[in-house]
Amino acid sequence: MADKLYNKEAIIVLVGFLGAGKTTLLKHLVSDYLNEGWNPFLILNDYENAHLDIQQFKEHMDSTWIKALSGSCICCSGIHALRDFVNNIPSREKGITLIEANGTTDACALSEFLGVGIEDRFLPPVQISVVDVKNWQKRGENNELERNQIQVSSLIVLTHTENASPERKKIVIDEVKKINPNAKIVNIDDLEVTKLPQLLPLNSIPEKMDHHKAHWASCSIDLPQLPNIKSIDLICKAIPKSILRVKGCVQIEGGETFTYFERTPDGEAYIRPFNGIPTMGSKLLTVGLGSEISLLEKIIASSISTSKKTTTV
Repeated sequence: MADKLYNKEAIIVLVGFLGAGKTTLLKHLVSDYLNEGWNPFLILNDYENAHLDIQQFKEHMDSTWIKALSGSCICCSGIHALRDFVNNIPSREKGITLIEANGTTDACALSEFLGVGIEDRFLPPVQISVVDVKNWQKRGENNELERNQIQVSSLIVLTHTENASPERKKIVIDEVKKINPNAKIVNIDDLEVTKLPQLLPLNSIPEKMDHHKAHWASCSIDLPQLPNIKSIDLICKAIPKSILRVKGCVQIEGGETFTYFERTPDGEAYIRPFNGIPTMGSKLLTVGLGSEISLLEKIIASSISTSKKTTTV
């Protein structure tokens, strides 16, 4: 029996709230697995264009081994597409499938649905939940969703611990243990990736939540070239806090390269160079209440105007 299980491919599903650090963890896993001689296959899910995130991995992996699932939620309407993606993954030596769910996924529903209809050459899917220590249970009306995302996870990975006090970390660990006493809890830097395929799914019975609470408005809009980096910061600050996720890629006037940016739910904006040319062009993507094209158009125009006036003064 053990030999049969050893020859099957593990499926690891990463869940966690918006901005918790799922993509950072995924990069960490991909790098370590490649260094260990494994052959990972990635599936990325997002409300809008998941190809933006895919491009971050292309410098490390052949694009043949990466799939994007955009515009649908893999815990409900996108589950059939997800199963098809998984079942069509080519067989290979030391294979492992890594799935990053979008930040509002109903993790309990995903765990229940994904294990049905997967081919026998795969092990039962196992969930890893990413918990942002700094912002855990500071989500207001979305606290229930964040709690939901750790109930059936076999492993809890703590992120954003560098700016958290030991007292805060202990509080978070204690609360997580109350919700899921059977999961192992580790810091992101302490992961042993070679042991992850040996994780077993939990058999706990989760508390049900209103699935529609996990479905939020989202939209994307083309971005013109911006006059300077400050324009990005102005756009991020002007977008209402009800919009919990902001990310995009854009060119600065006079430059040939692209710049990636994102604003996390706690309002912090991160800006960095983007490797290559985004397949979807310059875009602004948002998730959350108020994600409407007309609003974003006004914010972009106002931010560009303000940035130009400040620069010429």
